[in-house]
Formats: sequence, C-alpha cells, structure tokens
Amino acid sequence: MCGIAGWISFDRDLRSEQETVDAMTETMVCRGPDARGTWVHGPAALGHRRLAVIDLPGGRQPMAAERADGSRAVVVYSGEAYNYTELRHELASRGHRFTTDSDTEVVLRGYLEWGAGVAERLNGMCACAIWDERLQRLVLIRDRMGIKPLYYQLTSDGVLFGSEPKAILAHPLAPRKVGLDGLRELFAFVKTPGHAVWEGMREVEPGTVVTVDRDGSRRHVYWSLRTRAHTDDRDASIAHVRGLLDDIVRRQLVADVPLCTLLSGGLDSSAMTAIAARQLAERGERVRSFAVDFVGRTEHFVADDLRATPDTPYVHDVARASGTGHQDIVLDPAALADPEVRTAVIRARDLPSGMGDMDTSLYLLFKEIRRHSTVALSGESADEVFGGYQQFFDEEARRGTTFPWLVRHQEHFGDDIDVIDPAVTAALDLDSYVADSYHTAAGEVERLDGESDFEFRMRTVSYLHLTRFVRILLDRKDRASMAVGLEVRVPFCDHRLVEYVYNAPWSLKSFDGREKSLLREATADVLPRSVYDRVKSPYPSTQDPLYAVALQEQAKELLARPSHPVFGLVDAARLRKAAEHDAPRITQASRRGLERALDLAVWMDLYEPVIELD
Repeated sequence: MCGIAGWISFDRDLRSEQETVDAMTETMVCRGPDARGTWVHGPAALGHRRLAVIDLPGGRQPMAAERADGSRAVVVYSGEAYNYTELRHELASRGHRFTTDSDTEVVLRGYLEWGAGVAERLNGMCACAIWDERLQRLVLIRDRMGIKPLYYQLTSDGVLFGSEPKAILAHPLAPRKVGLDGLRELFAFVKTPGHAVWEGMREVEPGTVVTVDRDGSRRHVYWSLRTRAHTDDRDASIAHVRGLLDDIVRRQLVADVPLCTLLSGGLDSSAMTAIAARQLAERGERVRSFAVDFVGRTEHFVADDLRATPDTPYVHDVARASGTGHQDIVLDPAALADPEVRTAVIRARDLPSGMGDMDTSLYLLFKEIRRHSTVALSGESADEVFGGYQQFFDEEARRGTTFPWLVRHQEHFGDDIDVIDPAVTAALDLDSYVADSYHTAAGEVERLDGESDFEFRMRTVSYLHLTRFVRILLDRKDRASMAVGLEVRVPFCDHRLVEYVYNAPWSLKSFDGREKSLLREATADVLPRSVYDRVKSPYPSTQDPLYAVALQEQAKELLARPSHPVFGLVDAARLRKAAEHDAPRITQASRRGLERALDLAVWMDLYEPVIELD
C-alpha cells in the first residue's frame, strides 16, 4: 500500500516546480514509510511514497515503461491486485517482458496493452494515476468498491491529484475553503458520490476512470452494482458463497511481510480469521489475530440496544478454536481522550469525522498492530453485503423514506448538531439535503422483472448500504490504518462476492429469520458455536465515565478561548451545558456533541479552513 500525488500543467514545464511536487508527495509519508520517488518531465509530475508489501526489492515507483515508438507511460499506484499473477501470465503471452515481480508493473503493462480498460481486469483494491506521454493525458483509476481513496482538483491548465486531500491542499493552487454543501457532508452522515467536502476538490468515484488532457476531463464508469436474476437455490448459494470466500481469502493472504487478521468475535471477522487460519495451516503457518478492548469493559459491561454482549469472550473462543497467535489491545480512557491522539486522527482523516472514541480506538489499535504486522485482513463490509445491521430488520427503515442507517442514528449515536449554532443549523437545512441525496440514490436501483414490492424494498436497502454507507466505513478504515503505515485488506469487498450476494433475494439472505444467514451457514464448519449463535454487535465504544470526564475538561478549556474560530460553528452556551452534564450518566449518544466540538476545533487549528456559509 502506498500514497500517491501529482500535478499536470499542460501550459508549463514542471521541472522548475520540484519543491512543490516534493511537498505534495511528503504529505503521503504516513501511507508509504519505506521509500519515496518523484518523476517530473514537461507538463507532468508524479510523486509516490511506498509501503513495501510485495516484491520488496523491486516495485519502486514512479514506474515507467516504454513503447516501441519510444514514448513512455508512467504510473504511481496504491493498492493490491490480487489477480496480478494471472494477468502477468496473460501479458507475457502477448509479448510483454517484466523486470520486477510487482503487481505495479502488471498494472502498468496492462495499461500499455488495454489502455484504461485495464481497470476492468483488476481484482483488488487500487487507486492509480498513469501519465501517457504519447497521448499527453492523465488516467486516474479507482477500484470498484472504493476501498482505496483518490482525489483530484481541476486547474485552469490541468489537474492536481492525491490519495488524500492533504496532498492536494499542499499545493498553492488549492484553496482551503469549505462551503455549505461541504459542511452538510460532514454533519449529515451520508456519502455523496464524488463529493470531497473541500471546495473545488472531487473524489474519483468507485468503479470509475477519470481522464484529463488538454481538452478537459472525462469520466467513464467501468463498474456499477447491477440487478441480475439469481437462479441458485439455498444449498447452491451457500456453497457458492463459501467457494468465493475460500478463493478470496487465499488470494489476500499473499504478502512478503508479516500479516494478521482483525478479530472482533463477530460472525464476519471470525469467519474470515478461521478460513485464513485453516489455509495458513496448510502451509505450516499460524495466523496472528488482534482485537481491541477497553480496560474493565468485560467485567463492567452494560448491555444496550446495539450491543448485547462484550466482544472479548467471543474473540477468545475463535482464537482457541482456530489456534491463532492472539493479542488483545487494551485501551484506557486516558489514551482515548488524549488530545494528541485526537489530533493524529483528524490529520489522518483531513476532516472532523464526528465518530469520537470509535475513531481514536481504531487508530490506537492499528498503531499497536503495526508494531507486529504490515498487513491485516478485516471483516469490514460483510454487514452491508449480507444484511447484518438492525436496520435491515427495522420496518420503519425498510419503508424507504430516508437512508436506513439514519432512522435510529440519533437514538443510538447521538445528535452532534446539538452543539452547533442554531443559525448555522438553519443554513445547513440538513433534512432537505438528506432527502435529496436519498431520492437520488434510491432512484439508481434497478428493479428485477417480476420482483415483489417487498423484495425491491430490500434490494434498495442493500443498494444504499453498498453504494453509500460502506464508503464511509471504508474511508475511515483506510485513513486510520494508513496513518500508521498498516495495509488493511477487506475480503468481503471482492466484487464477485458483492455482485452475487446483492442479487440473492432477501428471502434467501435471511432464510432462518436472522441476519447474514448465507454467511453463517457458508462458514458454519469453522465457527465456534458461541459465535454462530451470537447476535450482531457493532464496533465497540467505551462505557468508562472517565472518558466523558476528560472530554468535559477539554471542552471547558476550549470554552476558555472564546475567540477560537470554532465558535463560528459551535454554540458556546450549548457546549457549556454539555460540559457540565453529570459525567457518570453520559452515554455514547449524549457525549457526541462534545466529541464533535473538540474535533472541529482541532480541524480548524490544523487546516485553517475558510468556512463559507452563503
């Protein structure tokens, strides 16, 4: 995994702009701590920071390949192509000669052979930029599900691009402005395709190729979630899902560096870990697993509407059953509330995400894992693929008047708008923004001929999760992991699995009346009974009141600085009320405003954004 950045300026020779190119590239050092490189020639400048995972001696970037006419194509690439071995054989049979064992060279030579069509041949997670010297064009490619991020900003004579907004913001042509729609994206908990929050910046959408040349920019969608008839019966569907999982995990266990799994004790991560353990055992290897926990959580756990049980007992059941080399990463409230950790998380995200301790704990988990492993497999996205969240079974959420995850979002996670200035809230008009976004998204769903109203509603719920909600979580996981140089792979995002399960009818996905029925039965043989029977429990959040006390103290310190620019968005009186609440009674939902205000303040300190409310 790596970080990429670059600048195309058709009216300039960028060899005199090495300092700017270096500045953009160095913002990606967290994503690529092992090596750096830049390539600057005429109107094109490409930068790369490398996290070496496959072919450690080779694979250095930017990487160039020459055509017969002497023109070059140059690539900077972030990600993994899990089918690169097959593609390499195919390209070799077509006359290509390779000088490295890296998947990067496969992508580059695939471009020479198929042009931008190489995107459709890749199975994996990738974001790459290819400068075609002969055609004088830049090609930006992003994987189907949007696992790897890629941003760009058009200029008067070209384009800036980077793995993260910070790479673009390091360029003097990029304004640090955030308008009303950008703020709406921050507060609405929706993911508008292509929206990057920062004014003038865009995200290369998943499954999309963007090309930029002297005539402007063009978009080509090479993959989208399409409706197809599902003809397999229950047994065949279960067998097919298991066959896909075995193949996907086997492909994603390939690495030339230490590898582990993220284990939560839920169905998804447990199944993935158990399959990985079985496959590695065939090679005489043992998988390492890691789990996050909080001091005293299991002993003092209090069940709520989302989490009926603590994770740790189930984690240990899986570790014993699969024989993993397991380690719990136990966090205390002081670490979770540490202002330096909050700053690191905001810097990693480039934005104040508003996810509070669930972001800081994820960052701290990955930071500790990175001391032992370079690659981790995650169970992320299985809930979206197989239908694991409560809202899949909530009749109000199913009815289709807004995004399903928002129906009980405030009830479960709180309302961070509580601390925002009422005038700002009125200007945001989030209800209208969310409604417009929902109707646009729901309007994209294709209905199968003869599909019942109920099955179509459930198809729509699945579609919204797979094209909107999952992108929020994938971005969160990518930024938190790459901030410490850890590559996280997500087997459940393999497009073959996504396409197959998306088109299975809901009656099949929930044939036993429970969540994720297909996944549970497909992996029943490798799961401890306790995990097989366990009800879905989301990513954990601390219940320790000392965390809330620390937040309140930090909020009081912020209130002592009334001239801080955050009070252009945050209402001081509302924040003061939250800071004086009885701390032991503060829940995850009721502390959300505190976390959001502190995140916003750190973001403003780090990025000094110009906020435009009109």
